[in-house]
Amino acid sequence: MKPERARSLQWLLVRRLILLQAGMLLFFIVLLIVVLSVVKPRLMIDNEAAVTAVTGAVDRDKDGKLIVHDTDELTQFRAEHPKVWYIIHDTTGQTARVGMAPPDYDRDLGSLLSSVDHASIGFAGKRDGKEMRPEAFVQKVDTKAGPVQVVTSTFHSRSDSEGFDISITAIVDMARKPDGTADWPRVLPGLLASLGIVLLPIILAMGVTTLVTTPAVVRRSLTGLIGTANQAAHIDFDTRAMQLPVKNVPQEVVPLVNAFNQALSRLAQGIDSHNRFLTDAAHELRTPIAILRTRAELLTDEPETLRLRQDIERLSHLAQQLLDHQSLDRPNEHRRVVDLAEFAGRVAADLAPLAIEAGYDFAFEPPDGKVEVEVNALQIEQLLANIVRNAIEHGGGKGTITVLVDRAGGLEVHDEGPGIPVEEHKNVFEPFYRVHPHSHGAGLGLNLARQIAQLHGGSIAILNGPWQGARVRVHLPLHRQTA
Repeated sequence: MKPERARSLQWLLVRRLILLQAGMLLFFIVLLIVVLSVVKPRLMIDNEAAVTAVTGAVDRDKDGKLIVHDTDELTQFRAEHPKVWYIIHDTTGQTARVGMAPPDYDRDLGSLLSSVDHASIGFAGKRDGKEMRPEAFVQKVDTKAGPVQVVTSTFHSRSDSEGFDISITAIVDMARKPDGTADWPRVLPGLLASLGIVLLPIILAMGVTTLVTTPAVVRRSLTGLIGTANQAAHIDFDTRAMQLPVKNVPQEVVPLVNAFNQALSRLAQGIDSHNRFLTDAAHELRTPIAILRTRAELLTDEPETLRLRQDIERLSHLAQQLLDHQSLDRPNEHRRVVDLAEFAGRVAADLAPLAIEAGYDFAFEPPDGKVEVEVNALQIEQLLANIVRNAIEHGGGKGTITVLVDRAGGLEVHDEGPGIPVEEHKNVFEPFYRVHPHSHGAGLGLNLARQIAQLHGGSIAILNGPWQGARVRVHLPLHRQTA
């Protein structure tokens, strides 16, 4: 069964942000349409506002002549737009003027403009090498003097403007029924298509922007979390007491990191409690073992007594190995630089009587010169002793056991026994694993040796070759000055 693929946080955020932005845009557009349909505001530019300002000021005198009063609204507007001008025509042909109108507008505008409700007048072409006529607005309005047509502009000339003007014109017309109401079945498809043309580029722009920026933002936001995850990847049995930092972790992930740290603390406490129990148990075993050894020494030398002494010795060795194993869990201190050749020769001399008593010849092969390594001497002594004891136990009781040191920091133990099958070379380093289940060993010697080698930054392996017997090689890093 194919494992389920984890979801990407950054692409999940990208998709949801795009959908959210598109939804919010559509919501605001619909809301704007609803508000406009209810409020029905009138948006005016300056020229249209000028018409509104003058509408309330148009009147007739007692003789029926068109006049323009100086109302407060008109006075305020003219104060804001001092160049504004008006030309007002009524249906009888009378005209009233306010301000200085350009000559081209102060004339008959023709029957077409006289009949329209509203229009903008603009000139794009040049006249006499330049075009200075401003844009004007024409609109029919109802006043106190009756219906009139107002022609107006807030500028007398284009030179009066501030140099940069923006004019936005939006004209919306729709099909209508004979009674004047909108013909929605015909209008709606075109309206939706127009909205799509307007909204699609905006949504695409927002989507592309989100697609480009969100991954970078997410990666930047998760930098602290990635660093914490890298630290978590380096936690192992020897560093289980380490706590992950939460300083740069996103706030939403802090509870998870805290829970992980609490789990590490509980795990470390449980392992420490377990190790203390094993250490105390091994210590407690040493006393009854010593009593048994003393009592066995008082027995007569008979075959059963010899086997009993061997079993007691095996039990004593197992208790010592358990204590040695538990001591490795403590901080690695008391390291010093030693000459591996001299040190291994001294330990080999202490172990030689055990090998000779078991029926082996014993040899030590030192290198030429010193081989300096920085080690915990007690632990390296335990390592070599366990490998030699393993050779004595499984070497067949004959041949030569050789301890060898080379200039590369190698420490080897050779025997001439039946050897270790190739397929078992890795298994023999596991705790309590024995190639022959009925052998006398406990299966902890090589495992303890591997842990000591790894604590010193070294390695241990079973060598392959045409020789008879087993060859175990330990490699220790040379001291920097020696290297």
